[in-house]
Amino acid sequence: MFYVIGIGLGDAKDITVKGLEIVKSASRVYLEMFTSVLSVGKDGLEKFYGRDVIIADRELVEMDADTILFNADKEDVAFLVVGDPFGATTHTDLVLRAKQKQIPTKVVHNASIMNAIGCCGLQLYNFGETVSIPFWTDSWKPDSFFEKICSNKLRGLHTLCLLDIKVKEPTPESITKKKKEYLPPMFMTASEASRQLMEIVKNSNSSVIDGDTQCVGVARVGSDEQEIICCSLSEMIMKNLGKPLHSLVIVGKLHPLEEEYLNFLSN
Repeated sequence: MFYVIGIGLGDAKDITVKGLEIVKSASRVYLEMFTSVLSVGKDGLEKFYGRDVIIADRELVEMDADTILFNADKEDVAFLVVGDPFGATTHTDLVLRAKQKQIPTKVVHNASIMNAIGCCGLQLYNFGETVSIPFWTDSWKPDSFFEKICSNKLRGLHTLCLLDIKVKEPTPESITKKKKEYLPPMFMTASEASRQLMEIVKNSNSSVIDGDTQCVGVARVGSDEQEIICCSLSEMIMKNLGKPLHSLVIVGKLHPLEEEYLNFLSN
């Protein structure tokens, strides 16, 4: 059986009882570490689970999935995902590969940022389409996500912005020299995301989103160090929410209870 197990957002103890039982008995346990990260890291998980965990980087998952699925039709293989298993399309692809090989599969769900974002007081059914904000470079500044934020805003809906992370990204030199060298991990902050959004606002002369647009920055959701800040988009640029992971919400039309909660966060 091939198990895809969500391990939650906070620490090693966020795994479900069902998931932990599978992890303890599986022949191999993989940990996906490129679509998201957990604060405790591999060592913390191994200590709590009482067994070895194999790191599954992007190269292994996307280019060598057969290694992960090897013999999963005869023994139990567990694939751990921070948050919920279907928070990223990569995991859907892996399940499809298993099904194509006629390997029995089972998913164990858990909390993800997609539902835990309710911690900021905004009601989940008032959210529109979720967007991802990538890191910009000097020569690459995509902004297609901005149109979706504006569309949500016009309909009175909130927008959850998932912020870019880069883990085990190859250096330009390693690509040309075919030598495996990697850049240091990078995690976009709510401040950086707000700065990029403000640059788009200035260039687009948007009448929907501007510097006064209310937004919420969240960091380390689900952990003991969770932090939430509510302010304007221009003010968020100056906020420091500390260590990763961060997310940003662009606020739409507020229900009175939502407004009361955000006022509490703003004080």
